[in-house]
Amino acid sequence: MGEKYSLKYTKNDRNSNMSKKNTGASSIDSKKSSTLAIDRNTERRILEAAKNVFYRKGLSGARMQEIADAAGINKAMLHYYYRTKDKLFDAVFLEAASKFFPKVIELFNVDLPFFGKIEYFVENYITLMLENHRLPSFVLNEIHQNPERLEGLLRNHAIVIPERAIFEFQKAMMDGVIKPVDPRQIVINMIALCIFPVAARPVIQILFSMNDEQYFEFIETRKKEVSKFIINSIKAV
Repeated sequence: MGEKYSLKYTKNDRNSNMSKKNTGASSIDSKKSSTLAIDRNTERRILEAAKNVFYRKGLSGARMQEIADAAGINKAMLHYYYRTKDKLFDAVFLEAASKFFPKVIELFNVDLPFFGKIEYFVENYITLMLENHRLPSFVLNEIHQNPERLEGLLRNHAIVIPERAIFEFQKAMMDGVIKPVDPRQIVINMIALCIFPVAARPVIQILFSMNDEQYFEFIETRKKEVSKFIINSIKAV
């Protein structure tokens, strides 16, 4: 009797220990997931704070302490995530450049006729610029300050106008949809016409005596005007 009871107890005890181990492992996994989530959240806060500071002051004018204060962390923690101001700037600039120099391939993945793709691009790109209104002047300023940095970042991260986009324009020419024209000229025209009214917003509002509401109404109309201008300039007669 005593031996059977002892054996039964041992099995139950073993099962209890295994259950505790499993619970402990789950607790560790949960803590790891929570830590990763906190790390990602902290890094996101750092990037947002750095973006605001760099957008206003550029690389040369920004200070790591100011960025740490804006992110709500101490300077030591900021250096834990980004050891130098240059590395942090590169992360912010790369994110900005990936928006400023659009992934044009996405334009041609939409299931629309050729001219519909142009309208889709203009609508969405101007909207993107409005949502990141400090972005154009920031990127352009840093390009002039340090063009080598831009060249290295774009090459290292393959931010280019894809061949597929160029092919779509060439195909439209062969099909007689648009006139013979250098596709690069079309792409640059599209990007420039979308960016300028956002980058030059203060000047536009002063020149035409616009308040904010009038400016945004003007931009909504401009989305259609830019599309028509581009299409009419390349449409085959």
